[in-house]
Amino acid sequence: MSRSPQVSLDYPIWTALTTRQAHLGQGDALARRYHPDVAPFAALASETPAAYEALHQLLLPGEQVALLSQDSVSPIDALQTTRVGDLHQMLATQHKSGSVDDQGVIALSHADAKDMLDLVQKTKPGPFAKRTHEMGNYIGIRDQGRLIAMAGERMCIDGYVEISAVCVDDDWRGRGLAGRLVTILRRQIEQRGQTPFLHVLGGNRLAIGLYERLGFEIRRTFQLTRIGHAEPGSAVASNS
Repeated sequence: MSRSPQVSLDYPIWTALTTRQAHLGQGDALARRYHPDVAPFAALASETPAAYEALHQLLLPGEQVALLSQDSVSPIDALQTTRVGDLHQMLATQHKSGSVDDQGVIALSHADAKDMLDLVQKTKPGPFAKRTHEMGNYIGIRDQGRLIAMAGERMCIDGYVEISAVCVDDDWRGRGLAGRLVTILRRQIEQRGQTPFLHVLGGNRLAIGLYERLGFEIRRTFQLTRIGHAEPGSAVASNS
């Protein structure tokens, strides 16, 4: 029996790091992670002691990465685990017709990296590092030179592209900028013959509602867990 073409979405980090974004990461056949200045995500080929040991070797003391899993992560020798919460994966399923308002929307590049980081620090849309913009195309809106809104592409696997870093400066919220940017990115991704998807924390009802109105549906829910070196003498697992 052939596997569903969506099976790669069940393991988005591992699939991206072993295919189209391998150049942005490091690791081996057991465990892989993005370079720390790209993204804080890691993945395992399978949840085995050997794979967790391989992940341990990829981490510096005091460093943490985020993993997606179907179930809560069990205690792991030499690693501290902290459950962050439920993470919904949403897939674009409903095609929206009509024109797209792209007035004032610009492509962002390495030259905009500092402004992108500044906006992320103000708005806290999720993980974003100094090289995250290398993961895909980013677009934004400026007002009198100031970057006030942006969104971009993060994980990229065959047939699918993740939309991420959707954020708007507080002074400009409530004007539909986030929806405009997501819609533009969606059209661009679909024009390349790919399907957009995204991830959102289960408690972020405002974002979930926005994405549902834009034609995204929850496909599945992961457990999001932070993992790092265990402190000497500390417990190796936490459910906090």
